[in-house]
Amino acid sequence: MKKTTVIVLILISFFNSVYADQPAAAYIARYKDVMTRTAWWRDARFGMFIHFGAYAQAGRGEWVKSNEHKTTDQYQCYIDAFNPTDFDARQWARTAKAAGMKYAVLTAKHHDGFCLFDSKLTDYKLSAKFNGRDVVREFLDAFRAEGLKVGLYYSIIDWHHPDYPNVGNHPQRDDKNYLTGKNINWDNYLKYMHGQVEELVRNYGKLDILWFDYSFDDYSGEKWKATDLVRMIRKYQPDVILDNRLEIHGGSSAKQRQVSYLGDFETPEQGIPETELVDVYGNPFPWETCMTLNGSWGYSEMDKNWKSPQLIVNCLVNCVSKNGNLLLNVGPDARGTIPEKSKEILSEVGQWMAKNGESIYGCGPSTLPKPDWGRYTQKGNQIFAHWLNTNLGDINAKGIDPEKVKMVTMLPSGSELSSYTSWWGNQDTGNFFINASNVPQMPYLYDTVIKIQLK
Repeated sequence: MKKTTVIVLILISFFNSVYADQPAAAYIARYKDVMTRTAWWRDARFGMFIHFGAYAQAGRGEWVKSNEHKTTDQYQCYIDAFNPTDFDARQWARTAKAAGMKYAVLTAKHHDGFCLFDSKLTDYKLSAKFNGRDVVREFLDAFRAEGLKVGLYYSIIDWHHPDYPNVGNHPQRDDKNYLTGKNINWDNYLKYMHGQVEELVRNYGKLDILWFDYSFDDYSGEKWKATDLVRMIRKYQPDVILDNRLEIHGGSSAKQRQVSYLGDFETPEQGIPETELVDVYGNPFPWETCMTLNGSWGYSEMDKNWKSPQLIVNCLVNCVSKNGNLLLNVGPDARGTIPEKSKEILSEVGQWMAKNGESIYGCGPSTLPKPDWGRYTQKGNQIFAHWLNTNLGDINAKGIDPEKVKMVTMLPSGSELSSYTSWWGNQDTGNFFINASNVPQMPYLYDTVIKIQLK
């Protein structure tokens, strides 16, 4: 081997080792694309998830067909009875807007395969009997009219389609004779699934979000011909935001997390990450927790396990303080009405948002350490101290340099609050005490927000 060749190989090895942990140019470009597409969404922070379908007729959640191992024939009674005569997308939109939500995502088709949109590829759809009404179109029109961004959920699994096998959580997963006499054609199913997604992205105007659900085991990524699917979607909807469930259900470790061509954001479910999510290179990673108001996604008559408005506010602040979003679910009943308890909770959350939304919209995490009395969110030179937990005495926003503070105010009222660096003998370095109340209780329900304006 020539000496020059050896030198070149040594140099290549050296640079590979030095830059092994650095993102390649292609990844940097992809990351920038994702952050550009998701900019409005990361500013919005709060959205509504809507699980609505024929399963509402059963009133036992959207997984009733799977949980009770119902055949398509046994499930048909719910399809026949489903007639949401009270459905009014405008009321839904007004409810979401009043709650302070900035976007909404509706189930265009869930796992049972029944479509809320007027698909030309199947008769298994509500419009076939609902006087031709297209619930998806009415939803999109109503929410856009209220100034809200719009998204559609689409299940890539389908318990009704004859070419979808009895895998995963299929209702007949334990039926060993299910495939007897059947000629399952997977490519035919993919053609159907891709065709329905194409209907959604071509026929319903600009979509802001596509929320796919879900991959599992070997049924992930290219099993769905996901690259072809996304390429087709981007042809018609170049700016639409995609979740990550074409390739994974949930999330991945920070040791391997990277933005992907197949998805723009991660989707933790029914819980909030312990820390801000970052990719393998330490860059902020877009994420959104989806969460139910009670214990069910689809309407459940007996589920009265409602989360309080205080808990919802706490969860929202928690998400934003970690650079994430909250997608909060409602499950309308079989008549098409959002349950009264859901509306009651959302109304109270909306009242809090009307006074404190500045601390949520466009905000993200602060570099200050988390205090025991609550959390911080931050937007530029504005730090928002969220007093969430029981506290005696003054609030210590430790770590803030008093020389850099322009003004401290109570966010809902705008009134100035007094601040100082020592209290009751505590003269530690880095103290920044704020007098926010002369009683032990918070002066505002759920979360008292203090705005710290830096110079």
